[in-house]
Amino acid sequence: MLTTTFARLRRAGACTDRYRHLAKALGGVTAWGKDTPIPLLTILSHNGLQDALWALVAVPEPEIPLRDWMVRQFACDCAERVLPILEREYPGDVRPREAIAVAPRYAVGASSEAERAAAESAAWTALGRLAAVAAALAAESAAVAAAGAAELSWQAGRFRELLSAPDIERALGGKPC
Repeated sequence: MLTTTFARLRRAGACTDRYRHLAKALGGVTAWGKDTPIPLLTILSHNGLQDALWALVAVPEPEIPLRDWMVRQFACDCAERVLPILEREYPGDVRPREAIAVAPRYAVGASSEAERAAAESAAWTALGRLAAVAAALAAESAAVAAAGAAELSWQAGRFRELLSAPDIERALGGKPC
């Protein structure tokens, strides 16, 4: 389980308002303890997805391998959800799909450096293309806002699932992206 502490959040430069919000939700820094572990699931529940994702920068050293795997898996899961848009707009370009396939293998040392480099290049290209598609979709703002809210809800649920995995072995046994 990924955790952080109030002390780690402070050292990482947490936003004062959101830090206070979390502290209040947990009964105060003194009552909770500045060095008492705070599960990121707790931050997700009290402060939301954005703060929980940001708190990943403040996990302790022993949790970094799990954090790194989880971040890659979460990114792949999110990318898979927009892959049909890219494939519709850029038929025949298999690089984004291949990049998504390489990321979880790279996270556990099961891909070559050449595969990783090609996947990284494809990911940057896909990101630029997706930004162009998103800008075109922004003209339909009401539909985009509704879709955005639904997507954020899905992302929070998926992030909760990943944070709930008790250890990296169980997490790595999950669905590859």
